[in-house]
This record gives sequence, C-alpha cells and structure tokens, in this order.
Amino acid sequence: MEAISDKINDWYLWFKWLHVVSVIAWMAGLLYLPRLFVYHCAATAGSELSETLKVMERRLLRAIMNPAMVSAWVFGGLMLSVQDWAGGWLHVKLAAVVVMSYHHHLQARWRKDFEADRNKRSARFYRLQNEVPTVLMLLIVLMVIVKPF
Repeated sequence: MEAISDKINDWYLWFKWLHVVSVIAWMAGLLYLPRLFVYHCAATAGSELSETLKVMERRLLRAIMNPAMVSAWVFGGLMLSVQDWAGGWLHVKLAAVVVMSYHHHLQARWRKDFEADRNKRSARFYRLQNEVPTVLMLLIVLMVIVKPF
C-alpha cells in the first residue's frame, strides 16, 4: 500500500495549481472588499446604494473570499505535509498567511458593522486597510520565490 505522503507527492502539482488559484481569488476579494467599504462610507444608511453595497459585500465575502481562503489553507496544508520545513522563509511566509487570515476576519467584522448600519470608520481608514493585503502578498511572494533564508 502506497504511503499517504507518496499519494500527496503524486498530486502535488495539482494541489499547487489549486492553491495558487485559491490565493488569487482570495487576494481579489481582500483587495476589493475594502474598496466597497470606501464607497459604502459615502452612502446614506438605508439608501438604495447602501443596501446594494450590503448585498455585494456579503456575496463577495461568503461566495468568494471565505471559500477561497479555506481552499488556500487546505491545498497549502497538503503541500506543507511533504515540504521540508528547514528554511526560515517558510516560517515567515506562514506567519504572513496567519496575519492575512486575521485581516480577512477583520474585514468580515467590518462588513457586519456596515450590515447593521453602525460603521464608525472613515473612508480613509478603509483605503489604508486596502494596503495591508498588498504588503502581505509582497512579503509572501518574496519568501516563496526568492527564499532569502
């Protein structure tokens, strides 16, 4: 009987492909949702625009971002199960992914504030939050491609 790690190695490139596709979808959502929040800040609570943005934000989070994050973790975890953990780059990358996941959680919480018409943050705040996933993405890709240590 073939060992589980041998099976994972056989499927490794498929898992890598699914992981990359998942990360792309997740990043798209992480970058777009704060932009929707910026527009939502300008909308009057209860207005047609506000209600439309609520639907867009909920669908983006639930139909794209949440499944993409979960699948990125699943396929990344499968690849990790056969990965050499010796390089420090991997630890930095994983720490950045944990921070990215936490930022995802924050965006979900902010969406609930908008849903309940209780947002207290400014459009500028959300513009700045839009940069967090970008910086984390740059760090993650640097670690994966360059592997500086």
